[in-house]
Amino acid sequence: MISKGIRGAITVEGNTSEAIGSATIRLLKEMVERNNIEVDMISHAIFTLTEDLNADFPAKYARVNLKWKEVPMMCFHELNVPGSLAKCLRVLIVINCGESFTPEFVYLEGAEALRK
Repeated sequence: MISKGIRGAITVEGNTSEAIGSATIRLLKEMVERNNIEVDMISHAIFTLTEDLNADFPAKYARVNLKWKEVPMMCFHELNVPGSLAKCLRVLIVINCGESFTPEFVYLEGAEALRK
């Protein structure tokens, strides 16, 4: 068994707990579905938010709403690069899997621009 990372990002409507929570849940559910992730496969998750998002911790929504109670998670601010995508929440989910697993990265709500 090896570890592989799955990247995801979504833009958030506004700097509120509700908007951060909704975006977090939407992004994580999509990532889990597209990659057939079981919670016991997850080694850890790292969340970053742009500096214009500080109303809440995205890890809280994974823990409470998605039952990721045993998953180690950390939240950080993204590097503030001029001209970068605003109101963006990013996540790196690291899973334990077989060597043949090919991750599908997920970019939603304007975050697709990060992959151009």
